[in-house]
Amino acid sequence: MDGNQSNLKGSRRSFLQLSAAAAGAMVLRIATEPMLAAEDRTNFPPGSIVINANENPLGPCDVARKAVAEIAPQGGRYSYWLTDELVKTFAEGQGLKPENVRIFPGSSEPLHFAVLAFTSPARSYVTADPGYEAGMRAAKYSGARVVKVPLTKAYSHDTQAMIAAAPDAGLFYVCTPNNPTGTLTPRSDIERLVAGKPKGSVVLVDEAYIHFSNAPSVIDLVKAGQDVIVLRTFSKIYGMAGLRCGMAIARPDLIAKLEGFSGWGALPITAVVAATASLKHEQLVNERKRLNASIREKTFDWLDRQGYSYVPSESNFFMLDTKRPAKEVIDAMAERKVIIGRSWPIWPTHARITIGTQSEMEAFQSAFQAVMKGPAILGFARPPEKGRIYADGQSWPSVSS
Repeated sequence: MDGNQSNLKGSRRSFLQLSAAAAGAMVLRIATEPMLAAEDRTNFPPGSIVINANENPLGPCDVARKAVAEIAPQGGRYSYWLTDELVKTFAEGQGLKPENVRIFPGSSEPLHFAVLAFTSPARSYVTADPGYEAGMRAAKYSGARVVKVPLTKAYSHDTQAMIAAAPDAGLFYVCTPNNPTGTLTPRSDIERLVAGKPKGSVVLVDEAYIHFSNAPSVIDLVKAGQDVIVLRTFSKIYGMAGLRCGMAIARPDLIAKLEGFSGWGALPITAVVAATASLKHEQLVNERKRLNASIREKTFDWLDRQGYSYVPSESNFFMLDTKRPAKEVIDAMAERKVIIGRSWPIWPTHARITIGTQSEMEAFQSAFQAVMKGPAILGFARPPEKGRIYADGQSWPSVSS
């Protein structure tokens, strides 16, 4: 038995560990991007433009759709070997061994399991602010202290400050490109974090959006045997958010700790074959990367011409300065059937915007212009400041926990 077949072995130990981590009182609730995006708004009017959850409007590629259609009649079988084929395809493409790769239904599960495995009341969870919230939610189950460290003035993770802020850290979370800013953390900073972190801690690098950028992966740090877990997902550039497929890449001993919480279930074979087919489509990533960049830059050019500010992004989303409480702009946009993303407490006058199709972004522009030029919302309107946002002059909060 090899690859992910060995993952099926499982044991009742998994459930006992999960119960202990949840203090016997809570059932683990996996916080995913769609769940977080929908917390304030679950029903969209018919015909809405939905650009709130970093989804890819293109959906799965043609070869992935064909693979799903062909495998559907076999849906009555578990077909575990298909997962092994996906692992082999990805591992060979990255120069990894199959034991370095574990497939999950998306990347949110392994993030949560990593928090449960490596944090505790004595070992903190360290993340950026603003940053993706799912790991912070998971820390409630492990009882870990959450340490939020503001981004640098270049909107990257302040890895030196992260080390200094939590000498007791169990897990450092680095999302690059960062969700919600779409900005990159230099590889050299990640390497310094890996080298300078407390003994016994783990660095988790979330590469959910890396294909949209020119940033190098840190999977080679896994091959070098470092205390690093890399997450990947098929939800973003591959357009498979609704099919649910992702993976964790790490040393076998770190993978085993994640598996301690993952249960025994087979993965949806539709998602698995679609993922394998997508990996074999050699031009897919570059084609979609170019298209996303083109629409993103056209959107930025429009914002520049209109004098609106935003954070320059290298992903399929960006943070837009609304110049007033973002929640009010979000609601006003929804009234015009354009559903945009949420704001973060540290940046209450910014909302996250997903890059949609060109026509969707044109609808966004029309609605946003109407909202911003309309009557002041609760009397808080300010004239827009021209150009892209940089952090100079901002008052950055101190590290919070």
